[in-house]
Amino acid sequence: MMTDRAARPVVVTRPRAQAEPLARRVTALGREAVVFPLLDIHPLPDLQPLREALRDLSRYALVAFVSPNAIDAAFAVLSSWPREVAVGVMGEGSRTALAHHGVNDANARIFSPRDPSRTDSATLLQALDLDALRGRRVLIVRGESGRELLAEALRDAGAAVEQVAAYRRVAPALDAGARTRLLALLEQQADWVVTSSEALRVLLQMVREVAGDAGVVKMQQQCIIMPHARIEETARRLGFINRIQTGSGDEHVLAALQSRP
Repeated sequence: MMTDRAARPVVVTRPRAQAEPLARRVTALGREAVVFPLLDIHPLPDLQPLREALRDLSRYALVAFVSPNAIDAAFAVLSSWPREVAVGVMGEGSRTALAHHGVNDANARIFSPRDPSRTDSATLLQALDLDALRGRRVLIVRGESGRELLAEALRDAGAAVEQVAAYRRVAPALDAGARTRLLALLEQQADWVVTSSEALRVLLQMVREVAGDAGVVKMQQQCIIMPHARIEETARRLGFINRIQTGSGDEHVLAALQSRP
């Protein structure tokens, strides 16, 4: 007989390209993995500003990437990484993305938050040598929109900060197939892996559209597994009852799935 844990599907809500590797690892644990992206990542119509920003990386003391998507978009136009330019990233997912493109601690100086439970701009700032960046140029590679905390804090520390958009984040269309899958998921208990606050808000919008307020109540009772304290705070504000916060990276997410009753 299947245990209750094995009977619950695991809904992976990352953008599809990032969801598939985690879904394969979930399947390897003996769990059903359902890929249900809550955000789509689109290339920008004009990549010239990104190409220009990355043309001569030696101009910068630090290049900070806000997400794995920013890294993948940047390396679509980069051929290599200069060893002398430091890299800033938010968490283990971004470190994995860097490694996929051949950049790791052996050939680059990589700064990332020390606390795996809080991987964001504030904790990245704590890991940086801000005095060493005073008067020097810093590039932030990001989506078209996002928080300004990192740029503002670096400017306050005396760095000359430039920002460049590398991709566009949009909510996916709710076609007939997606509506059917979402309604079916609402009728059972599942473990939802959600990796951004924006994705949580999109999820509730989708549920409200297909199932109304009654569907939102059902969704709020589902288990949400999140790799960051800020997402957990958003989930609490949005009324989610069953919240599990993990550390950054797939290993922590998988461990949380295995330890669930």
